[in-house]
Amino acid sequence: MLFDSSIRKELARSFGATLVVLVTVVMTMMLIRTLGQASKGSVSPSDVMLVMGFTVLGQLPTILSLSLFIAVVATLSRMYRDSEMVIWFASGRGLISLVRPLIRFAWPVMVVIAVLSLLVWPWANSQIQELKTRYEQRSDIDRIAPGEFQESSNGSRVFFVDKDSPDNQVGNNVFIAANDGKRESVTSARSARLETQNSERVAILTQGQRLETALDKPGVKISEFAEYGTRIGSAPTGSAEEQAVKSRTTYDLLTQPLPAYRAELGWRLGLALAAVNFVLLGLAVASVNPRAASSTSMVFALFGFVTYYNLMTLGQSWVGASRLGLGSFMLLLHGGTLVLALLVLAIRHNQWSVRRLWPAPKPEASAS
Repeated sequence: MLFDSSIRKELARSFGATLVVLVTVVMTMMLIRTLGQASKGSVSPSDVMLVMGFTVLGQLPTILSLSLFIAVVATLSRMYRDSEMVIWFASGRGLISLVRPLIRFAWPVMVVIAVLSLLVWPWANSQIQELKTRYEQRSDIDRIAPGEFQESSNGSRVFFVDKDSPDNQVGNNVFIAANDGKRESVTSARSARLETQNSERVAILTQGQRLETALDKPGVKISEFAEYGTRIGSAPTGSAEEQAVKSRTTYDLLTQPLPAYRAELGWRLGLALAAVNFVLLGLAVASVNPRAASSTSMVFALFGFVTYYNLMTLGQSWVGASRLGLGSFMLLLHGGTLVLALLVLAIRHNQWSVRRLWPAPKPEASAS
């Protein structure tokens, strides 16, 4: 009981401290990235915090896995360095006996990682995609600030609307300058209103004038109108729009055996399985060599973590390109890592070595 509780308490302290640091670092990185997207016009400036929050939420499975791995390696390395492991080994506790307290501590974190990767990850991606799509598909009228000249989304038109009406679908004193490469036109109107006609958003201008000039012909065409309509974009498509693969629910990925869906499913399942392997790998690789630096095992662990996730990304691309089956990929990477961790753990627990397995032959006695 004392053995289990002491290890779990130290694991909890190390895990909490590591999680806070990693979340802070990731939030800072995501904030910089989201601000860059907002400056390029991919994200609305008012949605920066929402996009950052959803992005961090989607990255939580990886953050939790890394925090768990670092906590296991750091705790066990500290116990080796302070000779606590020697005391426990001398009292009859082997390396295998550490598996139980580690699993008892880690299983709630593993459950959270599985829920985040299978359920929260696609939801967060769908929310981010919805925010971006809503911002990108806003109409040219929605882009206009009252009393300011604004350029359209494709750069072919310049708008000015004096929005002194409480209705955001109606504007007064409208000015539109357009250039489609063949002709230039300047349209002014006393008022305008928005309508949806055949899935197209149309601005209906009333009581105005239009000046049109052909770039390849001389002369100016002047016309006056009581009502004139111009298309300004497609109507909002909402939830009927095709979603990205990362935004698909796990159930959709299971029911549709497409290579891209299988690849995404392998990534989500891999996030959950990697947490189990990291606990066993941390126990297998954690040690302290008195002749080496105290951070050697931590550097090796981080290198293993980066390699593992790079292999997951590589395998995902292979499954998506139909170069490798999902079952084969899961068995090779996650199953192979599990076997490797158990093998190293068994070797260290039983203190196997090449010298003990194949002892040197005894010298023959010389004849007198």
